Amino acid sequence: MDLGLKGRNALVLGASKGLGRAVAKELLDEGARVAICARTAAALEKTAGEIGATALVCDLAKPGAATELVERAKATLGAPDIVVVNTGGPPTAPFDEITIEQWRAAFDNLFMSAVEIVRAVLPSMREKKWGRVLFVTSIAAKEPINRFALSNSLRAGIHGLINTLSKEEGANGITFNALMPGYTLTERLADAKLDLEKVSQAIPARRIGRPEEFAALAAFLASDRASYITGQAVACDGGALWSI
Repeated sequence: MDLGLKGRNALVLGASKGLGRAVAKELLDEGARVAICARTAAALEKTAGEIGATALVCDLAKPGAATELVERAKATLGAPDIVVVNTGGPPTAPFDEITIEQWRAAFDNLFMSAVEIVRAVLPSMREKKWGRVLFVTSIAAKEPINRFALSNSLRAGIHGLINTLSKEEGANGITFNALMPGYTLTERLADAKLDLEKVSQAIPARRIGRPEEFAALAAFLASDRASYITGQAVACDGGALWSI
């Protein structure tokens, strides 16, 4: 299937490892020009060299950083046609143990960085009458998980933003969608030291997902083939979500 991504410019955030890396590689394999972003220069440049992407070091938690990142991407590859907003998960803890400072930091990192990125890329997408903005969220945005108050709350808010933007920009050929990963074999999952066999048995597919499976969904939603899909939250979770 030709996804029509050859020659498109893509900007993938949080792409030095894990799901972001997998998405960046998939877009590259489909013929897109890809710039990847992360905070840690060494890890980012290593990944960029391995997959053939352009590395743009950036800490999106800093005010103004997202706007600057988009300008650097324009100077390097051209205005982004595809943007994958992928930010690290906030700390997990019961509500009473989360400080006001942590709420503000998580809001800036998860929500305001996304707002700033969208504001920066919309003008060129409107001019081209084509754009794809994908947000990597979590199944926790639809079915809250214990001790994930920050992620449950803020990622659900991102879904509200996505739906709003899809209504406002639909006539401009720009789509906005969320991708909700379930349990996926990434470094972060390994670091969590979970009993993966036990986790697998709770998933209808009876296994943990692979990053390339998630990346395939992202590439499709970023393509010409998905031009009539917008304002959606699509899970890649082996059937883990119970809600309709």
